[in-house]
Amino acid sequence: MTILVTGAAGNVGRHLVEQLAAAGHPVRALTRDPAKARFPEVVEAVEGDFADTASLERALDGATGLHLMTAFGPKNETVPHSAQLASAALEAGVKRVTLLWNGYRGPVEEAFAALNPTELQPGEFMSNALTWAEEIKAEGVVREAFGHIGHAPVHEGDIAAVAAVALTTDDLAGQRLPLTGPEVLNLPDQIGAINDATGRDVRFEALNEDEGRLRMQALGYDEPTIDYVLGWRADPPAWTQRPSDTVERVTGRPARTFAEWAREHADAFR
Repeated sequence: MTILVTGAAGNVGRHLVEQLAAAGHPVRALTRDPAKARFPEVVEAVEGDFADTASLERALDGATGLHLMTAFGPKNETVPHSAQLASAALEAGVKRVTLLWNGYRGPVEEAFAALNPTELQPGEFMSNALTWAEEIKAEGVVREAFGHIGHAPVHEGDIAAVAAVALTTDDLAGQRLPLTGPEVLNLPDQIGAINDATGRDVRFEALNEDEGRLRMQALGYDEPTIDYVLGWRADPPAWTQRPSDTVERVTGRPARTFAEWAREHADAFR
């Protein structure tokens, strides 16, 4: 009953690996460099890369569950050859699949339809705040466009907790699950929580759209990614701006707040 977790060293994958292992489920963690991996001892770390479909096919051998990211890398590239990968999963005997979307349904979801996957559709990740860490440490400031628009960000550990239920039971098969946190916050609200957690006095500097674009260009994002991110922030889907009960309904415990997240990650901003 081995569960293969892709993106195992990432924000959601790391939590999912730890939660599954703690519950006693055999876990195989896909990572580019197993030698550098820091997983629980009971976890089987295997080498693989989304750009190398053959490595994913090898990692599927003997797996009965699969957690798959639909995009990877700093440019948010869609996982290639998804039809081939879905066929490999079927051939390997995979019974349960979770797909972590990248903001829209695309070719990966279509390719895996025959496996009746659970589609995880988070809105804003709380962990996106980590992109502010260097500016906060260096200058005590966060610069963003559209920071006045509120979202209900979700804790990456809560996304993982929902995925764990989907990968270990049949309760969520075939469902699409929009995931948000328990409260609507704009960027000044989030910065306030970081200040409370760190004892700092970080300020928010609002950028206009052009300034926001230049900032993302300086960070190395390509134009399609910048267009998508700024478009989402300027006019987010309505459901991302409403707290939902999905995390609590699926896991039996309340979704974690941004203040909790900030306390967990306080050292990143010091």
